[in-house]
Amino acid sequence: MLDELIAKNFKCLDDVALPLKPLSVLAGLNGMGKSTVLQVLLLLHQSHQVSADRSVRRLVLNGPLANIGAATDALWEGAGKEEPLALGVTASGRRYVWKFAYEDGDDELSGLDGNPEAIPDGQGLFTDNFHYLRAERFGPKSSSPVSSTAVKYRRQIGCDGEYAPFFLATFGTDELPNDRLHHASAASTQLRHELEAWLSEISPGTRVYTESHEKIDLVSLEFAVSSPLGETQHFRATNVGFGISYIMPIILSVLAARPGTLILLENPEAHLHPKGQVKMGELLALATLGGVQVLVETHSDHLLNGVRLAVHGKRIPPEHVGLFFFQREQKENTISTAISRPEIDAAGRISEWPEGFFDETEKTLRQLLLPPAS
Repeated sequence: MLDELIAKNFKCLDDVALPLKPLSVLAGLNGMGKSTVLQVLLLLHQSHQVSADRSVRRLVLNGPLANIGAATDALWEGAGKEEPLALGVTASGRRYVWKFAYEDGDDELSGLDGNPEAIPDGQGLFTDNFHYLRAERFGPKSSSPVSSTAVKYRRQIGCDGEYAPFFLATFGTDELPNDRLHHASAASTQLRHELEAWLSEISPGTRVYTESHEKIDLVSLEFAVSSPLGETQHFRATNVGFGISYIMPIILSVLAARPGTLILLENPEAHLHPKGQVKMGELLALATLGGVQVLVETHSDHLLNGVRLAVHGKRIPPEHVGLFFFQREQKENTISTAISRPEIDAAGRISEWPEGFFDETEKTLRQLLLPPAS
């Protein structure tokens, strides 16, 4: 479990030490630095993965998880070119900070002497127990790609969710690794049945079917609807609501996560009805009880309320949740990110509501209570 995220002179983060929780919720207006925080971990992971000796000797700015551009795009505009860019984490009480030298025009940054040689042991960040699902994910498709390396050997779903159908076809009969995520209506504790039960919170009666076509390296995905009168025919994913296909990889990645897994999510509420967004918040909250750590970037007050309800119902302790609100801050002639930390208590109440922190509904209702314009 990561206890802290560290960034200095990186994009809009001039000097940040963010205390992480089992569930960290990143909120704020667009363009305030939420994605940049996730990119700290993405860059460290991809730099470690592509290194021959699995070190972080160079910071790979462009790779499968993140594409920052050139060095000038990575450096905070208020920093001098002689100042190092630093990224790091705290884990198990020990700080690991990697410093990198600015190299104009380069798309990699060289590590400076004195960088830690060690990698935090047992941390999802530098292992295959690391999952990232970005905002622009794999939408409904009649067929999806196959990758034995990614799925069978590394248990990856893909940062676009592109391997979710193949993952389900491969591991669907496995037992749920985190029994705290068992859904009361699931037909069994197999991964496939648990997935169907949680999807049914979004679209009641959802059934999922996959079929592998190994000769052409594709997996087909179909859905059906079950009711007391029986089950419908199977429908292609392209003929079913967009939200079901879009959210399936996220639910699957959470349900399949083993203890010690780190999951990064961007806008999991996309294309979901408010009820589904609340249930997504509940699912992410409950995942932390199985030793899974989640960082989620969201604009959904419904998702936040799902987390609050999990705390209010004493299903998770309030100390499992960290709330972070991102705003712009003017520093002389430059702009950086300021991060405030509203706290959540045992009743699910939030200590403060900064301007712009999920307050739009209240603002709108206040206007609606005014007399209509004449």
